[in-house]
Amino acid sequence: MSDSNNQRIIKNTALLYVRMGVNLLISFFTARIIFNALGVEDYGINNVVGGLVTMFSILCSAMTGATSRFLTFDLGKQNFTELRNTFSTAINIHLLISLVVFVALESVGIWFLNTGLNISPERLEAANWAYQCSALVFIIGIMTIPYNAIIIAHERMSMFAYLSFLEAGLRLMLVGIIHFYTGDKLILYAILVLLQTIIVRSCYYIYCKKSFAECEYKKVNDKSKFKQILSYAGWSFFGCGAFTLKDQGVNIVINIFTGPAVNAARGIALQMNSIIGVFVRNFMTALNPQIIKEYAVQVYSRVHSLVITGTKLSYFLYMLFAIPVFFEIEFILNIWLGQIPEHTILFVRLSLIMTSIDILSNLLDVLQEATGKIRLYQIVTSIVLVLNFPLSYLLLYLGYIPETTIVIAIVISHVALVARLLILRKLAAGFSIRRFVMQVYFRVVAVTILSTLPVWGIYEFLPPTAYRFIILG
Repeated sequence: MSDSNNQRIIKNTALLYVRMGVNLLISFFTARIIFNALGVEDYGINNVVGGLVTMFSILCSAMTGATSRFLTFDLGKQNFTELRNTFSTAINIHLLISLVVFVALESVGIWFLNTGLNISPERLEAANWAYQCSALVFIIGIMTIPYNAIIIAHERMSMFAYLSFLEAGLRLMLVGIIHFYTGDKLILYAILVLLQTIIVRSCYYIYCKKSFAECEYKKVNDKSKFKQILSYAGWSFFGCGAFTLKDQGVNIVINIFTGPAVNAARGIALQMNSIIGVFVRNFMTALNPQIIKEYAVQVYSRVHSLVITGTKLSYFLYMLFAIPVFFEIEFILNIWLGQIPEHTILFVRLSLIMTSIDILSNLLDVLQEATGKIRLYQIVTSIVLVLNFPLSYLLLYLGYIPETTIVIAIVISHVALVARLLILRKLAAGFSIRRFVMQVYFRVVAVTILSTLPVWGIYEFLPPTAYRFIILG
């Protein structure tokens, strides 16, 4: 069974890399056109408005983890009756959440957009258009969470690969229209992104309805399952809220103190980091269902091996690309965007360091989800992570540079990693902190140092040309 599962992980990872390759090429090609078409101010407005909508994603993120965990757990135990019951219950819950989020977005969100953000009056109407379209994209995303979760639970990663070609084609059409449009490009961009989302999400819905029997919705009134999923999501809410404040909350604080231009720089940094992070997310998407399914049938030795090996491989995949980008980011951005907003280079470099630390915690979070015992874990890690928001506000208020916010995140990510390890020692059967530290942490630190030193030597020795970029890469 182990060999078969390993082959499935490899196959699904390969399929997700096909998807990633297509999206990567399209992202690099389209990002510069969109950035130049919108301009620094509108690009920054789009980034901060999207961040404001994402502030309301706490419930959504919590439900994503809960839905995925329960569906995968039932599938791992081959309990198909319970699986259908879980899916229908998840649909009901997401309908309820959609209504709650809609009310919040159209009340508190609208108020804060028009009174709290640093947006010039002449661009406020366009910002409201972008906000409404982003809100609809978000609501659609909430309603399709159970369908994405069931695809991942069944490990049908080929669907993600196939739909990547559709997304790529739609993205190219979007860019072409934006490039030649002479009216308000920010408004049109927001509308086209909404249309793209509707088309792609509809395809996921149709595929699930035709492929999985449990996706046939039935009226269900299982109060026990409803409370079980909501209880799990409720505790996940703390962790999701902390991550939201760490990323989008800090983004809004930066806007208040510095304006849209710095938001644009940070947005570019996060997009660059996200593109590199796709290599890791693809691998983890293929690996996560295996961890939960094996935990469901109590094969704990394999669970721990998957966490240890998966964490190391995830980190190495990330650093394979992150180290060259760290040194040659100015060269890359000049080719990619043409013009580089102030603060962008340092934002990118610090973001790469922050993400490399967060990667060490990713599969620990999956292990925690598999146990189902999440209350203590979420409370402690959330308290640690939420410190990003007040500390960032304080230092920006005191006049520190915007990049300081990511330095804070780097330190806090280390503290959160220690907290996760201490709690999992109690929650996860047979989990060893010593094994994780010796086989993961010390090894990735050693490999990072040994890999970085020769690259740094090349960077300092050769002049900044395309030749150095090729050699360094």
